Amino acid sequence: MSKLGSENRDDLSARQFAFPKQRKEPLEDARHVRNAVARFNQVQGVTDDERDEAWTRIKTAAKKFDVELHEGSWRELRKSPE
Repeated sequence: MSKLGSENRDDLSARQFAFPKQRKEPLEDARHVRNAVARFNQVQGVTDDERDEAWTRIKTAAKKFDVELHEGSWRELRKSPE
């Protein structure tokens, strides 16, 4: 997979992002889904409700791209060091 450039990123619809309002964490393929999970706790300026919705989108994308998730909820993700 090539890196998602700003031009291609701008072409994605908002619903192709884990956080559509902020257009953060694209979910266009398996690698992006894994990256969205890895970086999930680094996203700032979002509410827990937005995180719940983002996790639902990530789970849907993970199923679509055959990515195994070991966590049932984003609350189970390891906290990133501050």
